[in-house]
Amino acid sequence: MSQTLTSLVATYGLLAVVLLMAAESCGLPFPSEVIMPFSGALAAAGHLNLAGAILAGGLGNLAGSLVAYWLAARFGESLLLGPGRWVGIRRSHVELADRWFTRYGLLAVLIGRVLPVIRTYISFPAGLARVRLEPFAVLTFVGALPWCAMLALAGFWLGSNWTRISRPIEAAAVVIAIGVLGALAVWVWRGRSVAEAGAR
Repeated sequence: MSQTLTSLVATYGLLAVVLLMAAESCGLPFPSEVIMPFSGALAAAGHLNLAGAILAGGLGNLAGSLVAYWLAARFGESLLLGPGRWVGIRRSHVELADRWFTRYGLLAVLIGRVLPVIRTYISFPAGLARVRLEPFAVLTFVGALPWCAMLALAGFWLGSNWTRISRPIEAAAVVIAIGVLGALAVWVWRGRSVAEAGAR
């Protein structure tokens, strides 16, 4: 995966950065922890503009986040309350997400953009809760820039040794992802237990 991503960025430059970062923000497994440091390394070698790479990363993140937001807002509830009922998802869960984002949504979007794993999926509950689109877009872009800048600058400073920073970050992201999946599994198991108890 890392070799494929770096090859795409090396070949297509800023366009690849935009598209790959957009794909990541839609939930596809294209880690920014590889894309942005390698973009910075290419900038150090004179093949990309560093500011342009950071901006491209932020714009890609925004574009993908808007797609994820729209998908969740357009299809999310029917999907969750349809097939989702078989894993214990109830309307109360949807209403809880709506209340949570009504109260904390914009702050959650801003902070979530600099957290591995969470930043990739924060747009889905935001779209499900239908937080206001304009502030969502602004805070998504503002929150994405520090993340993109941090990774691109690390790659720029390390040059050809950019993997020294990308690999540890990727490893940390995997650990966090396992924790999130574990919490999700517990949540689904509890939801099914409650659903089965209610059916009795």
